[in-house]
Amino acid sequence: MDSAAPAILVRDLHKSYGDVHAVQGVDFDVAPGEVFGLLGPNGAGKTTTVEILEGYRARTSGIVSVLGHDPGGRPRALRERVGIVLQSSGIYRHATPRELVTHWAGFYRAPRDVDEVIDLAGLRASEHVLTRKLSGGQARRLDFALALVGDPELVFLDEPTTGFDPAARRTAWDTIRALADLGKTVLLTTHYLDEAQALCDRVAIVKDGRILAVGAPAQLGVGASSRYRVSWRDESGELAERETDDPTALLHQLTSAALARGTGLEDLSVSRPSLEDVYLELTAEAAEEPSR
Repeated sequence: MDSAAPAILVRDLHKSYGDVHAVQGVDFDVAPGEVFGLLGPNGAGKTTTVEILEGYRARTSGIVSVLGHDPGGRPRALRERVGIVLQSSGIYRHATPRELVTHWAGFYRAPRDVDEVIDLAGLRASEHVLTRKLSGGQARRLDFALALVGDPELVFLDEPTTGFDPAARRTAWDTIRALADLGKTVLLTTHYLDEAQALCDRVAIVKDGRILAVGAPAQLGVGASSRYRVSWRDESGELAERETDDPTALLHQLTSAALARGTGLEDLSVSRPSLEDVYLELTAEAAEEPSR
């Protein structure tokens, strides 16, 4: 594949089930080495989109290229270069993580070293434990290990931390960051805003099968809204907050009043909308649009 070409290219992607339109004209690119997030509520069309990219589901129409291949025919040349972590998976319950990772490695021409994969996935302490005795977090680490042992260029992670406790989520995040450090391309679907903020180079906000906005998490609010949030402590010590399109005028008003009183402005801050603010605003607007 040309290094300048996108790892994933999607143009006008549609998927329908009779009269139900699960994906409605989706467009996006993912650059090589990028961690790209599809962010949206349950039923937004994230998993359907990813399953089309993985070759598990046929598209109704549109153009899709994954590492230079059309995934529709599930070509071996593509499958050898891709790792997949599904929302849930079934694994033989009477084998250990080491046995399973070693077995999976035999499916590939040039797998990663088994010990390296076990360490990368955080399985060293449980590598000899039967999978039926693994905790939920440990089992998820095994899913990561099996996806990584083929040394893929591209890794699909479909809501990899759903149902995790906070500690297990943070461990999974460390594994995803390790993939990025290795130069892997990652497509991550999630409905956790903090997860997207922490891990993704760019995100696409998806609602009802459509992409509403695409951009870096830290910059998405700047592009999507001209509003600023100004907060400060008022004369009584209560935290006050106001949104405005022109913070300069509001700051002048607040500082002038404080100077006239001979007091300071405590906890004064000016910020753009967060990813959560933009997400809630865009999805609310989408919900209010008339049916088409």
